[in-house]
Amino acid sequence: MLMECFGDDILALILKRIDDRKDRESFSLVCKQWFRVERLNRVSLRVLEPDLLRGFLPRLPNLVSFQSTKEITNSDMEFVARTCPKIQVLNLNFKERRCSLDEFDEKRCLKDVDDSGLCAFATGCGELVRVFLRRRRQIGDLGIASLVGLARNLEYLDLGRCIGVTDESLQAIGSANSLRVLNLEGCFLITDRGLASLASGCLSKTLKKLVIAECDRITDDGLLHLENLCCLEELNLGDCGPKVTDIGGMAIATIQTLRRLNFSWLINISDHTIIVLAQTCYNLEALDLTGCESTTGDGIRVFAGHRRLEELVLTGCEDISGEVMEELVLGCPNLKYIVLDRRLRKWVPETIRRQRFCCLNWV
Repeated sequence: MLMECFGDDILALILKRIDDRKDRESFSLVCKQWFRVERLNRVSLRVLEPDLLRGFLPRLPNLVSFQSTKEITNSDMEFVARTCPKIQVLNLNFKERRCSLDEFDEKRCLKDVDDSGLCAFATGCGELVRVFLRRRRQIGDLGIASLVGLARNLEYLDLGRCIGVTDESLQAIGSANSLRVLNLEGCFLITDRGLASLASGCLSKTLKKLVIAECDRITDDGLLHLENLCCLEELNLGDCGPKVTDIGGMAIATIQTLRRLNFSWLINISDHTIIVLAQTCYNLEALDLTGCESTTGDGIRVFAGHRRLEELVLTGCEDISGEVMEELVLGCPNLKYIVLDRRLRKWVPETIRRQRFCCLNWV
């Protein structure tokens, strides 16, 4: 009887103290009032069956976060935006099924969200802050331009493996004035012209993390523009291909705000770039040189004495001697983690292998 006297506001305060999802579900099953209060205070939702949205979504008008890894139609996206206009986090990272490419594309072209659906969502949810669209293959330049133009508070945008994204999208993104994180991994249509657009607009003053891994049309000319990203802290250039050389690498090394840098599988990055990095990037905390076969111990040893370096990945690098490892481990006071080829293990002094302050990971 006592619980029946509680008003909706008191129940809402109680509900805020319940973090476990199963406990919240149990709360909602007590009675109709508790069910209604739980639905009105639900702020996040993961949808496994988008076809059922119209049946339950109207009871959740205060959602802030919406997630679905399944195929979702344009009409569904418009319905979600109209029903839950307070959404700030949209996570549509797609989980691909195992099927042939022809079958996969044919089915998705018929029903998956495209530029029209993304535009409708951005129109209805003007407070978007974080948007994840990884592997949504129907999303292209028109949708991205609409999203960036309408979502004025957008801080995080993941377009990884959105194969319809081109330099036109980057021209629109370059004008964003609040974006902090941009993931363009596997967007293979991007060229140097797109990078120039990113680095010449308002984005250059806000972007802190940029991922352009596997964008193999990028060359040194494009990387030269990234010097204009005045507050960039994390950059991933992994597997961008042989057109990235020391010319672009040394341009990147001039970005003194960098904290994390991934050069993995850039076979034309050599000791020249590594030496400049060690001498100019004083804030660098993590460096991945996996597969950089032109990089040797002579360049890497220059990092001995670096005051901020914490993580170093050296698998595939040539001529990494035990002496070089000893200089690094003993000379870098903050070094905590190194990844090395297993074949080098016997050359590393026993005293270095057994020390506890820096973990050596052999792969």
